[in-house]
Amino acid sequence: MFRITNAFALGVDIQKSCVMAEKHSTTLWQKDVAPNEKVSTFTVGKDKEFDVYLAKADVFGNLAHTRMLESIGLLTKDELDAVQAELKNIYKDVLNGTFKIEDHVEDVHSQVEFLLTEKLGDVGKKIHSGRSRNDQVLLDMKLYIRDAIQGTAESVKDLFTLLQTLSEQYKHVLMPGYTHLQIAMPSSFGLWFGCYAESLVDDLQLLLAAYKIANQNPLGSAAGYGSSFPLNRTMTTELLGFETLNYNVMYAQMGRGKVEKITSYALASIAATLSKMAMEMCLFMNQNFHFVSFPEELTTGSSIMPHKKNPDVFEIIRAKSNKLQALPTEISYITTNLPFGYNRDLQIIKECFIPGFTEVNSCIDMMMLMLKNIKISEHILDDPMYDYIFSVDEVNRLTYEGMPFRDAYKKVGLDIKHGEFKAERKANHTHEGSIGNLCNDKIRAKFDAVFEEFPFKKVAAQLAELVK
Repeated sequence: MFRITNAFALGVDIQKSCVMAEKHSTTLWQKDVAPNEKVSTFTVGKDKEFDVYLAKADVFGNLAHTRMLESIGLLTKDELDAVQAELKNIYKDVLNGTFKIEDHVEDVHSQVEFLLTEKLGDVGKKIHSGRSRNDQVLLDMKLYIRDAIQGTAESVKDLFTLLQTLSEQYKHVLMPGYTHLQIAMPSSFGLWFGCYAESLVDDLQLLLAAYKIANQNPLGSAAGYGSSFPLNRTMTTELLGFETLNYNVMYAQMGRGKVEKITSYALASIAATLSKMAMEMCLFMNQNFHFVSFPEELTTGSSIMPHKKNPDVFEIIRAKSNKLQALPTEISYITTNLPFGYNRDLQIIKECFIPGFTEVNSCIDMMMLMLKNIKISEHILDDPMYDYIFSVDEVNRLTYEGMPFRDAYKKVGLDIKHGEFKAERKANHTHEGSIGNLCNDKIRAKFDAVFEEFPFKKVAAQLAELVK
């Protein structure tokens, strides 16, 4: 009885869908039968929500593609002019926030095409020639990734600059260094801040690698097997400011998911730097450490303990950053063992991937807010508990004076054991990258060399030409 009832209900749903199809075409692929409403809801999922982020990219892709169509005779000059003008109007709507994907429309590609068809009639129906939606979303994601990476790279640069400033400002303020979370050797706040600055250099290298992989044009791969139209893929590559193109059309399609995964590794690397720093900040704010403090308005309190100043900002940064480190794995599980060609599984990647940029950027922003308001304890090592961190320097001093290192080590160890060790509270470290020689200028040069490899200005100029 249950099966019969549901079969009947399904039949009614199909009849309703057919009626709806006559009133309004809801998808680019729809013919004379509309999909079941539950099927549509399930398969579209959150696509429309995240496709809004791709609207600007979709307009750029259409501007380039339609110019190419005109060059091979699939649009007339007058048709191209009309389409280009209307696409630029849509672009203005995207910029001012009035663009939206309507309820009856499946995705951003459909919305743009429907808007063109609504304004221009049959001309709007011509713009899909030589493309598939898979082709469009591949292109949109790459354009989006390029733009999003630029925003993140610029945020990383701001954080890097702040860390280097703090490193120089506090380079003479000593603090204990740790191994096994036991006091080990003298460190400094200059060394500590500079450590995280240089970590960002390597993170930026990964971001650059992701950018280079994204900066290859997939447009013209259609459904992954090319097109019988004589598409000029080099033309669209140049118009969209890509460095090169994905030549093999099948690989261009296989690149979906791969590009997102590679980019997510770069985001995860930045997140790892932020998470580790946030963790140490939580420790350093602890009263047992009391290395750093922050204004009361940047901390939180307890509902029952009036003395509390909690490091909630750093704890949230740590949690969000750790979540970001899981992103490559999440994408890997979605894409693992998919057969060749397009598979709808790939759509789900948007839901976890696109918010990643917002998350990492917000964590960088909050880390900078806290660092700009940090207060450093400048006399930490005055406490006798830190005497032994200078023991290695004493071993090295004796060795420098001619005593064999192993004998010097044993002597200092016995002095400590018998309570006879007297600490000379100086850190005489002068080699490259040590407390007395931070090499911040060299680290800055490394960072700048990587950052300058991003072709942000060139790409921006090329896209600006499209919407002039």
